[in-house]
This record gives sequence, structure tokens and C-alpha cells, in this order.
Amino acid sequence: MSQGRQRHRSLPLALAVLTLLASGCTPFHPGVPSAPAASEQSSASQQGVGAVIAQQALAQVGAPYRYGGADPARGFDCSGLVSYAHALEGISVPRTAAAQFAAARKVDPDALRAGDLVFFRLVPGSREVTHVGIYTGQRRFVHAPQTGRNVGEASLDEPYYRERFAGAGRLFPDGPGAGPRLQSSSR
Repeated sequence: MSQGRQRHRSLPLALAVLTLLASGCTPFHPGVPSAPAASEQSSASQQGVGAVIAQQALAQVGAPYRYGGADPARGFDCSGLVSYAHALEGISVPRTAAAQFAAARKVDPDALRAGDLVFFRLVPGSREVTHVGIYTGQRRFVHAPQTGRNVGEASLDEPYYRERFAGAGRLFPDGPGAGPRLQSSSR
């Protein structure tokens, strides 16, 4: 058999193998983050502490809301989710949304980065910050909304949140060694 015929016959086989391999891949959807395999997950030093904090918060989507909750086993309230995601990176933050707002370094809303916090005044006529979420990118944030609803994502462009937006801030360090850190329990 000539080489030309062998190549011609092996071409359909090669296409079939490629089709089989490609069918096992997850389809790409623009604007929808995909979860990397455990072996592909980057450390905080490779992708930035803020991105890791945002990933930690996104990993809790679906967890139940629980007033005063700050862990996956019991559930989360909004500021508990912020505390939990930061603590996983060794960063100590205040416990309430109002205290987090007061402690955060202010961030221009047009310069938000993954892991930044977005704050809201949900009580009409009040100046007190009563809600917080963790920015994930593309004008979206993850938060623990209220009793009866699970941790989920929302958009800063939704009229409800746009009208109640109080500001943005950052509690994670901008560089290595900066910012508040949890104390080690070992002596």
C-alpha cells in the first residue's frame, strides 16, 4: 500500500480520536468562571491574595444563610463569609459589615479587584452599612443575602444593589507582609 493511501486512511482515525478527546472537555462559556482542577489551582502568591479570597467565597455558593454564622458547617451571614474567606488566607478582619467598612482601605469602584469588598446600606434612610459582599470580577460579587436564601452571586448592576451601594474597600494586603494577620496558635 502506498504512503498516500496510508495517510488518507489514518486521517479519519486521527479525527475520531481528537473528537473523542474533545468531547470530554468542559465547554467554554464566556464570562462564566470555570473551576480549575485541584492540581491546577494556583497559590495566593501566584494569583494574588484577593483572587484566592474570591475563590474561597465562591466555593461557599449554596451554603445556607445563618445569622452570626462564619463557617460552612453552620452557614454564613454576610460578614461571616468575609471573615471566613479572609481567615483561610491568614488575614484577621473585624466581624461586622459596619466594622469591616470602617477598617477597609477605600477602593474606587472603577478599580475593583477580585477579593475587594462591596458594602451596602440596606436599611432605607440609614447611614449605617449593614451588608457586605466579596467582589469576584465583571461587576459581580458573592454574598450571604438573608434568612431563607443561600450564599450566592449578584451583580452590582442590579437596581436593588446599585441604589444601596455604600462603597468598596480592601482588607487584604497589597503586597507581601502587609496588612493584619492572624496570630498562630502554636508558640
